[in-house]
Amino acid sequence: MSAAKNRQVKNVIRPRYYSSELGIREKLFIGVMTSQEHINTYATAFNRTTAHLVNKIKFFIYADSVKTNYKLKNIVGFTDTQESRRPFHVVKYIADNYLDEYDYFLLVPDTVYVDARKLVKLLYHMSITFDLYMGGARIGLDPAGGGASADGQSNEEEAPGASDRNYCSLEAGILLSSSVIRKMRNNLERCVRIGSTNDHSVNIGRCVKYASRVAGCQESFQGMRQFSYALDATNRRHREFSELAKEEAFRNASTVYPVQMPEDFYRLHAYYSKHHLEKVQERGYALEQKSYRIANGSISNKILEIRWPLGVPPPSAPETRHDILTWQLLNGTHSFLPNGNAEHAVATLSRIEALDFAKVLEIALQYAALKHPRLSYHSLHSAYRKFDATRGMDYQLHLNLQEGSGRSRRLVVKSFEVVKPLGRVEVVPSPYVTESTRIAMLVPAFEHQVPDAFLFVEQYERICMQNQDNTFLLLIFMYRLNSPSKGDEDPFKALKTLALDLSSKYKTDGSRIAWVSIRLPEQLSEPVDPQSWLLHASMYGPRQLLSLVVADLALPKLGLESLVLLATPGMVFKADFLNRVRMNTIQGFQVYAPIGFQMYPCRWAQFCRECDTCDVSQSSGYFDRHNHDVIAFYSRDYVQARKLLHPQGLPIIRNDLDIDKLLLQPAEETRPPGVESILDMFVAAQHSVHILRGVEPNLRFGQNVRNHLSRGGTLPQIVPERCGREQCIHLASRKQIGDAIIRYEDKSILHK
Repeated sequence: MSAAKNRQVKNVIRPRYYSSELGIREKLFIGVMTSQEHINTYATAFNRTTAHLVNKIKFFIYADSVKTNYKLKNIVGFTDTQESRRPFHVVKYIADNYLDEYDYFLLVPDTVYVDARKLVKLLYHMSITFDLYMGGARIGLDPAGGGASADGQSNEEEAPGASDRNYCSLEAGILLSSSVIRKMRNNLERCVRIGSTNDHSVNIGRCVKYASRVAGCQESFQGMRQFSYALDATNRRHREFSELAKEEAFRNASTVYPVQMPEDFYRLHAYYSKHHLEKVQERGYALEQKSYRIANGSISNKILEIRWPLGVPPPSAPETRHDILTWQLLNGTHSFLPNGNAEHAVATLSRIEALDFAKVLEIALQYAALKHPRLSYHSLHSAYRKFDATRGMDYQLHLNLQEGSGRSRRLVVKSFEVVKPLGRVEVVPSPYVTESTRIAMLVPAFEHQVPDAFLFVEQYERICMQNQDNTFLLLIFMYRLNSPSKGDEDPFKALKTLALDLSSKYKTDGSRIAWVSIRLPEQLSEPVDPQSWLLHASMYGPRQLLSLVVADLALPKLGLESLVLLATPGMVFKADFLNRVRMNTIQGFQVYAPIGFQMYPCRWAQFCRECDTCDVSQSSGYFDRHNHDVIAFYSRDYVQARKLLHPQGLPIIRNDLDIDKLLLQPAEETRPPGVESILDMFVAAQHSVHILRGVEPNLRFGQNVRNHLSRGGTLPQIVPERCGREQCIHLASRKQIGDAIIRYEDKSILHK
């Protein structure tokens, strides 16, 4: 007992994936024997028509003078140029690298078209527990071409012509199971000795026969058969594919050989893809009719779960009254109450929406002509649409159809329902990113925003510097034209002192705070009323284009490889927000523009209670999708987008004197329409990077308003100029304002 207790228990090391532990393997590996001359022609065509339909594909060539400018990346080169050993090098490479990952291996030359869909379907009907050596059997072989073996110890070597007739032809493709590949690897030296001919089919066949004791090429296995179609047969040469497609042998073939030109790969692939699509549509229609016949109205659909259309999820059931999806009235040109927005009663359909509706109406009219052949289309009575994220877009069309002619003509209203289901969900490939990337935070500040910037730096110290977060803070001081930048009268002196103190305090941790000064032109140096400025949702007030000036002048201090987060002094953030910036901002791929939560000025409006630690809610604020101040991007992506718009009238700012060119001329003369921020700039540039927008509860705006009110300030009673409904902050929700109006109009409510 004591010995058992003292015996150490070893930890069991388990694989990373369940499939490895359970021995689950992929189905098919294709090895293509090609040459350097055919890489950019036959091999490329083979790859484009087959690679996306199989689990793995590799191209094997000689590597005596391998080039590095091939478009294909899945190439394997062998230095041994002896032709008879080539298939054995392929077998050894497959066995050493992929034997335990795939069930079947197909060896083909680069002149074979493979109908991968048909072949994979065939393999799923065969058991992997048996040895498989399948393909098109050789019809005959010249005894003189068989050659002789090295040692002459087997029957094959003594009479090669007689015994080499029942081998699979490599010209049509040879299908081998993983068990056969394993046995070939174990007897590879013997296979090299007996496979001395220049015919790869014979060499492979002899090795399979010796290693696995398979009698010969298996044209059928377990009731399944792989068909090959030879294009070089006497009665098939110089015939069009449209004529060959009439033959049943051509339609049933999973490999077609030899392909004469690379373009023929695409023609064959187009035919077989069309053939498979027609088969899928036929099976789908038959299944649909069978389902309807089974139901026949006698069994409840709740039991059978038969819906229309088949395979499309039913409409989602709303959990509360706020989740009800409403139908939207529209005609061919306009939509009414779009998105349930009472502020805009009518909106013009966009070009995409108009084309979509025209297509839906066309399909409905085609169906109406089949359903009601005696009626003709007169006009659109009404139409409704509803988008369901779990189902797709539903349309209800009410059409005025005309019956009869002349005086006996009358209009009949017929209703039709059209569904555009969602497509198959696809995983968008994205480059690998980590949460360890260094973030360069740019925080601009005007002179009247110094108190807010001071509090922001204290927040930055608490969240980033104390926790050694991998960040760097760059403050951008925007001086008025005549403001001093040195001495005690410097409006940013307190911020500079704080930045130096914190940089010295956390020097050993690598945290640092620096600053850049920008001198505004005279026209932008007028005194600012902080109270009116605070009503603007943007920290730049009515001058949102200043964000481009800030980025243009600050990025040269950072370099082209930096991850930049343009922030504001009045925002509140958490460490989780910085991690999402790192994960969602991808160089050369994606720009991240978070939608922050704008907090109501509760102390001033008195419609709510201030709570910094509470979760986001409708009573405390709203997500402001019109505020584009905070955006994350890589410097190189920004520079490339700016260069695209520079010739279009959006000049790049290289020093303080260039600010006039961007801001002080009419917008229609200087920049593309609609560009007011960095986000608009990325959209207008039509850059290759994707723009990601999403709500961010850990990013909150409105702290500058609360700080101003806590210092005894107030807000103006009148909305300032150039501060429209979307550019100004909201004081409360509609419900809160409505309740206040009711209480004001009916004083008796207060006494109840």
